[in-house]
Formats: sequence, structure tokens, C-alpha cells
Amino acid sequence: MGRPANGLSRRHALAMGGAAMAAPLAAPGVASGQGRFPERPIRFIIPWPPGGSSDSQLRSLGEQAGRLLGQPVVIENRGGAGGTLHAVYLAREARPDGYTIGQMHLSVIRRPFLVRTPQWDATTDFTHIIGLTGWLFGAAVRADSPFRTWQDMIAFARQNPGAVSYATSGIATTNHLAMEDICARERVEMTHVPFRGASEGIPAVLSGNVTMIADSSTWAPAVDGGQMRCLSVWSAERAPRFPTVPTLRELGYDIVVTSNYGISGPPRMDPGVVRVLHDAFKTALMSEENTRVRTQFDMPLVYLNTQEYKDFVAQRAVWERDMVTRLGIRME
Repeated sequence: MGRPANGLSRRHALAMGGAAMAAPLAAPGVASGQGRFPERPIRFIIPWPPGGSSDSQLRSLGEQAGRLLGQPVVIENRGGAGGTLHAVYLAREARPDGYTIGQMHLSVIRRPFLVRTPQWDATTDFTHIIGLTGWLFGAAVRADSPFRTWQDMIAFARQNPGAVSYATSGIATTNHLAMEDICARERVEMTHVPFRGASEGIPAVLSGNVTMIADSSTWAPAVDGGQMRCLSVWSAERAPRFPTVPTLRELGYDIVVTSNYGISGPPRMDPGVVRVLHDAFKTALMSEENTRVRTQFDMPLVYLNTQEYKDFVAQRAVWERDMVTRLGIRME
């Protein structure tokens, strides 16, 4: 039924690297023309304020990777511009020596299609290193909603155009575009109610002002507490926390939405440096400590190796361009 919403075309096998966490890599790597790597601390830009789920996951990752590399990974929080403030610096200013890297996420891929004068191209202006994880997304209604299932909601929406409303964390967010994709496939009309953040959608649904929330798992505590009912999760497999809730795939859509992210650096990085960074961050990703952090925040594992992540970004850019063009969305 078309391209999955996160651009993945198949399930990727995962390889564990547990034993390597015990000590730094014996040979960090040799990059042609650059000598041994790394020889000094690595700067890791997180484009969000401290304290959020991605900040916590990436800090844990950096700590573990630094032990492996034998050099500290220094976190720099550089929030702003919807998490894209760091993109121009990585694409245009940072040296491609491996000592400056940053989080790559879907807003960085999407933003060039939302503005009249793009400042970067996510497919050519970065070196993509590794795909990591994402978030648990889903749709939830109030516990006393007449919609017992996702199919109930779709059937009602088909008979009552615009009557079903859904809250998201903003216009042109991953979850907004996913819902537009679903509505187009189902040939139904729903009313989008964007908020400034996912948490604002919860009281809107509980008060009855909005039918449902379609967002990351800020709805999970309300579902656990019996105030809300989850109709679907958007991960590749059922969420361990909500084992009775079907995935979009089980509901008949070839869609997976995790808003997955990874690590990228400036363009034209040395392949040897990329390999060293990939291997260290992969082992850190699979570590017990980082797994604990991801589990705490319901963050599914979406590991992609360097080539797979590069391919994912290219595929996703096409999907983002087509969706933004079809919806006619502009951010300026």
C-alpha cells in the first residue's frame, strides 16, 4: 500500500556487541591522511534543551561511546528552530574530521521542503553515520469514547466528514503528515488540531474538545490510568507496554511511524572515521545502559548501519517532499 511512513522497506537484523563495552577499542582506527582517530574529545550537538527523552538517550549513548573510543564525547545542547538550528553549522561550517557530529532527525530532512530558500539538502550536505531509535507513536481517545477500535473511528469518519478531530504537536510534524497520509488512503476527512507540544493535546481530548490525540506516547500514562484508550500504535511491532493494541500494519496500512533519528556529521567525512564512529555508537546503542534508557521512554530500536541510514535519508526525503507538496504546507 505504498511507501512506509518512515521510509523503511524491510526489517533489519540486529547484531549485539555486548562484550566490547568492557574496555576501549584496542585500535580506534586509522583514517587515510588523518592519522589515528580519535585523538581528542568529540563534540556531539543535541538540538534540544537538556532533559527530554532524546537528550537522555543521546547523553547515555555518548557516555558509552566515549569509553569505547578512549576519548570523551562532549554533549552540546543547541536548541532552537524546531531542532534544526545545528543543521546549517554541520552542513556549512564544521570541519569533516569526525570531531563534530550531531543528531539527524526528520525535521532536518523535512525543513528544506517547507521554506522558499533551503539552507541545506539532507541527502548531500551531511555524512550519515548510524540510525539509532525513535519514539512510540499512536492514537488514543477518551476512555468513554464510542470508538472501541480504530476501525470504529474510521467508519464514523467516513460517514461524517470532518467530525473526527485529532490533536498533534504541530503543523508539518511527523505525526501530522502520517495522519494526512492515512486520511488520503482511507479517503476520509478529519479535522487537524495542532498544539505547541504533544502534552497540550491530552487535556483537549480528556475535556472532549478534541476526539483523539495522534502523537508520541505522552498519552501512555492516561491509558495506563484508565482515562484514555489507545486505538493503534505506529511501531513495526506491538509495544510491550500495550500488548493488546494493534499496529498500523496489522490494521492494513504499510506504515511505520517512529520519527526515527540517528547521527550525522559534516559532508565528505573520511570513511575510516565514519566506520570507527559507527562501530562505537552501535555497541553503545546495544548496551544494557542505553537499552534501559530507551525502555524508560518507550523508544523502539531502529538501528541502521551507515549505508542503510544513508539510503533511509534519501528515501525519506522523497516522501517528505511529496507530502509537503501535496498538502501545500509552508513555514514562512
